[in-house]
Amino acid sequence: MDHRRSNAVRGLEDALPESQFDLVASLGDSGLTRRHLIQGAAAILLQAAVAPFARADETHKQSTARKEAEATPYSPALLPEGIRSRFVNEVNGLRMHVLEAGFEVKDRPGVLLLHGFPELAYSWRKVMLPIAAAGFHVIVPDRRGYGRTSGWDVRFDDDLDPFGTLNQVRDVLGLASAFGYRSIAAVIGHDFGSPLAAWCALVRPDVFRSVVLMSAPFAGSPALPFNTSGGLQTKGVASTAADPIYDELAKLRPPRKHYQKYFATREANEDMWHAPQGVHDFLRAYYHMKSADWKQNAPFPLKARTASEWAQLPRYYVMDLDKGMAETVASATPSSAAIAACKWLPEHELRVYSTEYERTGFQGGLEEYRVRWIDKYRAELQLFSGRTIDVPALFIAGRSDWGVYQNPGDFERMQKTACTRMLGTHLVDGAGHWVQQEQPAEVSKFLVQFLKDLS
Repeated sequence: MDHRRSNAVRGLEDALPESQFDLVASLGDSGLTRRHLIQGAAAILLQAAVAPFARADETHKQSTARKEAEATPYSPALLPEGIRSRFVNEVNGLRMHVLEAGFEVKDRPGVLLLHGFPELAYSWRKVMLPIAAAGFHVIVPDRRGYGRTSGWDVRFDDDLDPFGTLNQVRDVLGLASAFGYRSIAAVIGHDFGSPLAAWCALVRPDVFRSVVLMSAPFAGSPALPFNTSGGLQTKGVASTAADPIYDELAKLRPPRKHYQKYFATREANEDMWHAPQGVHDFLRAYYHMKSADWKQNAPFPLKARTASEWAQLPRYYVMDLDKGMAETVASATPSSAAIAACKWLPEHELRVYSTEYERTGFQGGLEEYRVRWIDKYRAELQLFSGRTIDVPALFIAGRSDWGVYQNPGDFERMQKTACTRMLGTHLVDGAGHWVQQEQPAEVSKFLVQFLKDLS
């Protein structure tokens, strides 16, 4: 019997994948009969044969759902009255999904709003109508990599060139042109939309006549190596990839890592898209932990850009080395009572985000974190080394937002050197990182006053 079992196992060796053959072999060694062994092997073979088709079917379903959503604007029931959802074709290779307000009257000055990560055009829904009521045509896209805008690649190994900063400036410029604008009254960006708005104003001040930066200060264009012809020490900025602070973070106890470094890794999308708690609950915890509702958010200026100073940042910025973002924020998941009391992001509004990200995943938004670590894209921006933002500028952030201080000195450099016409900075009480959602009335007041003063 033992001889027959070993022969049966050897006979299956060529038919089974290595990992599954090892399983069958262990069953044979455990004393099962030849009949049971072959039945077990047949079941494994059937599972192995069916699995690729099941995966292909799931991929096909996801692709079909994505295409259907990308062809369909938002239902009016999802949006405040006066905001519409539509598509604009042929914008730098994209079919852009945009929200609009103030479109009823022709020839109004245009205002462009640029969202960050993990957000959507929908993130601006609470400030669009006040800006429109002040006499502006408000245009808000799902940016490249997000939501119902299509024409961008989503796989980790795809070409990153479309997500380079200058190509994304071209996206914004192309959108303005598609709407018939040769100049825009203001480009306003939040989170990762903030540096994009800054680059729009720096590269094309003739088009973008003013800029508002929100939550993420802009410290200026990257420097070129300076005064090096005689072999002297360079005064330029070192390669991002070679920055020693990330190795220093890993040596802390407990070991840590910066969230932007993590967001550039292959596993980040999978960790969040297939989070154990699901996308909806992951986003609930993430938005909560970075808001003023999470009372541990009490930011202050850091003394220096060192690992020990960065270690004072909350875990959603400087994470434990062995944890992903979904696991990191799970500990801050609000209670049912806290969720019910959250007026700035009730469940039905959060469902708009989670429905989109369940369909698309997060890789599209993560691509712009990845380009930060590639010197090729940094070198493109050095073309503008020494250039400043010379159009009128404004900065708005939540007082409970660590993003203002996470890079020591950036907040000050933005005001003193990067922007030559900084007209004001506002830290809004009762708001964390999602300032235009947490305190929309206050943010709208600042935006409308800024735009009126300029016009």
